[in-house]
Amino acid sequence: MLFKDILGQNHIKNHLTQSVDNGRIPHAQLFVGKEGCGTLPMALAYAQYLLCGNTSGENNTGNESCNIKFKNISHPDLHFAFPVTTTDKAKSHPVSSHYLEEWRQLLKEQPYGNLFDWYKLLGVDNKQGQIGVDEALDIIKALSLKSYEGGFKIMIIWMAEKMNVPCANKLLKLIEEPPNKTIFILITEDEEQIINTIRSRCQILHFPPLAENVIKGALLKNYQIDEAVATKIAHQSNGNYNKACDLVYHDSEDIQFEKWFIYWIRSAFKAKGNKAAIHDLISWSEDIAKTGRETQKQFLHFCLDFFRQALLLNYNASDLVYLEPKTEKFKLEKFAPFVHGNNIMDISNELQDAIYHIERNGNSKIILTDLSIKLTRLLHKKSA
Repeated sequence: MLFKDILGQNHIKNHLTQSVDNGRIPHAQLFVGKEGCGTLPMALAYAQYLLCGNTSGENNTGNESCNIKFKNISHPDLHFAFPVTTTDKAKSHPVSSHYLEEWRQLLKEQPYGNLFDWYKLLGVDNKQGQIGVDEALDIIKALSLKSYEGGFKIMIIWMAEKMNVPCANKLLKLIEEPPNKTIFILITEDEEQIINTIRSRCQILHFPPLAENVIKGALLKNYQIDEAVATKIAHQSNGNYNKACDLVYHDSEDIQFEKWFIYWIRSAFKAKGNKAAIHDLISWSEDIAKTGRETQKQFLHFCLDFFRQALLLNYNASDLVYLEPKTEKFKLEKFAPFVHGNNIMDISNELQDAIYHIERNGNSKIILTDLSIKLTRLLHKKSA
């Protein structure tokens, strides 16, 4: 991958290429950034710069045959680890090597994709992937061998926060003292979920969200859309290029999530002293519970964002509001006054608790019904 094809993040590109040019290469780095900001494409471009002996800040100056291998993501000294789970392809002890074909497909089609896109590609929406101890053993085995081309060996661990504790402990020594010319690049959306002993052994690079003009430029270049539409999508994407691409295709899960959310909110408002609306909330909980756990978690994160946007609008921070509901007869301006300083922390805590319990395989129907009843009370809470 060429650095010039990566959107924005010029200061990080310069830092990474200069560190290689100056021979100051950290053995373990942690790339931290929210979905759609380019952590994975940057890791690929950086790995190519290292392995192919490229110079002058771009990936077309070094070993030509090596650069060609990267186009197919098939370099023998580039290794990957990412969250996986059991499927028909690997019915027990799944590891990343079982899914390299699907992984290459994701990197070619959606390099800015998220975990939800990855699980959708695997067809395992109802299961939660992880990077387990079997993966750690595979990583240790792969990195104990000599490099195929006599240079660096690079291990990219995507969504490193999905490493479970046994895996993290198994890799700790290797990350601290890797074999000669072995580089770890860990990628995460939430560094707080990575155990401190691993975090402390990595050089951390924080990736900011992409600027609106960067996303707009990429949309105009890659899609046949009007400038006005590109401007609007860039604003709505909130620095997330993956979301911007979804909005172009009207393929964003947010469109479905918005319908669920607004039905939920309207039922919660009606539920006070209305038995029929309580039944609507219970039916809604049953319907959402039928979806996969990853979909449920993604939806609850969407709800958190929706409430935050309403709060910002209520407190006249309209410059920070990017959400534009598409549902007929629903206006964010009319909903915003019901989200205020007296209930937002409770709403946020209840949603995060629900995400926590769903992640730990709690009964989704009970969790969502409980959340719905609590939301009814909190939405009717008066501002101070």
